[in-house]
Amino acid sequence: DLMARIFFGGRVSLAVGLVATAASLVIGVTWGAVAGWLGGHVDAVMMRVVDGLYAFPFLVLVIAVMVFLGGERAAPFRAYRAALNVLVAHPDDPAWPPLFQILLVLTVLGAVSWLTMARIVRALVLSLREQLFVEAARALGAGSGAILRRHVLPNAIGPIVVYAALTVPEVMMTEAFLSFLGLGAMEPLSSWGQLAGVGAGVIDLYPWLLVFPALALVLTLVCFTLLGDGLIDAVDPQNRRA
Repeated sequence: DLMARIFFGGRVSLAVGLVATAASLVIGVTWGAVAGWLGGHVDAVMMRVVDGLYAFPFLVLVIAVMVFLGGERAAPFRAYRAALNVLVAHPDDPAWPPLFQILLVLTVLGAVSWLTMARIVRALVLSLREQLFVEAARALGAGSGAILRRHVLPNAIGPIVVYAALTVPEVMMTEAFLSFLGLGAMEPLSSWGQLAGVGAGVIDLYPWLLVFPALALVLTLVCFTLLGDGLIDAVDPQNRRA
């Protein structure tokens, strides 16, 4: 029934949100920290790359990649089928192609959703590297890597955690939009976006088929927003010292 499909679709939607956010977190924090810490020409080149990627509309870029790489004739799908022939006992099982779509969505969203995180971390590092505790660490002989890892990033963890918590529902909504368009989760898998797409086609007769998947997505957005507000109080070093 609809409740069972919403629970199952929630696993897919949450997995996409959490895994893609983790990937964007690793890429964005690393990119922004290196750019902000090194500064100069390195910072200029790295941030021009970010600005160049920002020039492309996010959703248009994601949709274009899904259209060109998600087809059965595309090279990634052929590589996926070849891997299935080696790794699984029944590569012709119809459940495998929908899983490829989910993996592709994870990869694409994780690869393009790190840009804002990189800018946030860069701004934090540029501010923190001039603080007195960084100068004290340098005077004690600490290297750049140790200062960045042990002193700068821990003091930037609050905004990073908050933005990561807000990125999860953002990624989930993007996946829901892609699934709504038929570019994300496909049957027999389901996600909240795919269920909403099905419900939108029969909203005049069965409005609950759209209302409940959409409600699950909205509640998840609210929960992650509240989680981000709570985490900043729990992990910020300044709050712990207070």
